[in-house]
Amino acid sequence: MQDRLRILEDLNMLYIRQMALSLEDTELQRKLDHEIRMRDGACKLLAACSQREQALEATKSLLVCNSRILSYMGELQRRKEAQVLGKRGRRPSDSCSPADRTACRGRVCISDLRIPLMWKDTEYFKNKGDLHRWAVFLLLQLGEHIQDTETVVVDRTLTDISFQSNVLFADAGPDFELRLELYGACMDEEGALTGAPKRLATKLSSSLGRSSGRRVRASLENAGGSGSSPILLPTPAVGGPRYHLLAHSTLTLAAVHDGFRTHDLSLVSQEENPAWLPLYGSICCRLVAQPQCMVQPTVRGALRVQQAGELQEWVRVYGVLKGTNLFCYRHPEDADTGGEHLLTIGINKDTRVWSGELEPGRSLTLSISNQCGEETVVHTLQTESRAALQSWREALRQLFFDMSRWKQCCEEIMKIEIPAPRKPPQALAKQGSLYHEMVLSEPGATGGLGEALLLQDGEVSAEIQALLSPYCSGR
Repeated sequence: MQDRLRILEDLNMLYIRQMALSLEDTELQRKLDHEIRMRDGACKLLAACSQREQALEATKSLLVCNSRILSYMGELQRRKEAQVLGKRGRRPSDSCSPADRTACRGRVCISDLRIPLMWKDTEYFKNKGDLHRWAVFLLLQLGEHIQDTETVVVDRTLTDISFQSNVLFADAGPDFELRLELYGACMDEEGALTGAPKRLATKLSSSLGRSSGRRVRASLENAGGSGSSPILLPTPAVGGPRYHLLAHSTLTLAAVHDGFRTHDLSLVSQEENPAWLPLYGSICCRLVAQPQCMVQPTVRGALRVQQAGELQEWVRVYGVLKGTNLFCYRHPEDADTGGEHLLTIGINKDTRVWSGELEPGRSLTLSISNQCGEETVVHTLQTESRAALQSWREALRQLFFDMSRWKQCCEEIMKIEIPAPRKPPQALAKQGSLYHEMVLSEPGATGGLGEALLLQDGEVSAEIQALLSPYCSGR
């Protein structure tokens, strides 16, 4: 009978785990499908851009979408492999060894990002040579999660690249690796200005007669300059500006510090590269982490507390283990309302915890010992049941393990500022009509701009429509 119950329990646990994996995979697949649709929209937008700033933002969106797609596909493959290996491994009911214990998750936030520049004296102080401009941004990846900063325009009048974004990763382990990649595009390249409407206007001007072509070209350029083009066409090969990887760096738990610090930056781009920038080879930022064990209670319940060495009765309290402190309140509601606590028992890496008995055969107790100078202070805890005491023991074991993994992050709570919603780029905000005129296909549709050529009535003759028909068919 016990064997049958154990088999049923194993099957139930396996089913629950498979359901959890299935839900996670479904959510990841949803994100993957979303990024694929965003990439398609970025391609169509890039093909229709006539303004430099629009093309730069569209190219950036395309790069970010491609990076996320590759990351999500890799994570799906990793989960499938882990699921296959898990089916061949030990049964869920087998006892867990200490090596199987995992640390709690946490939040990681990076802010105050600055990258110093090292211009030549003739460029910065004497202001000699052509004034070139670059568009740069940072791509940040932690696990399968990828985020980006705002785009910053850089020229020789700046001494450093400063990003205002606060980038937050809400689910990270103590073994996280935060990769930073700096991308740049030269805004002086011809590709940044050459959009689909201008290329089309040139073709029309040469295909039609001189006078007719001049009029069509003028109307297209005037419409494109106002930010609302009457003709939006897809291109078989998306052109436009190109972002180059300039430098990268990887930050780990050792770089976490509640303050502004400098870290090494590995340079990739050479001076011959059109997007080359005179980087100093370092990046300055504030990288903080906040483990869940420091901000969320791990266990709570009624306790009886006695401090050794004093003649006093047991005191009934309501205990809450949060962070590296055991807070003892008079009433349970005081813990929820932030009321004053009667006693605080600190927990650190030097704290000793052991179990004992008041008398043989009676309830077990849990003793917590801390060294305060030359004096040893011991607090003894007693719960209402053995099961509750076991929960406190397990919570303390987990806390010690979390402190050993998160290290300096458990010494004090580091403040994390929630990132504010990012404002749209100023250039795109002024020329938002291009977004409103684009017709993005719905999920599962095969049409889009190729099936919906936006032509204003009475402005384009049948001859020009015939000339445009190969572009509509996706040539």
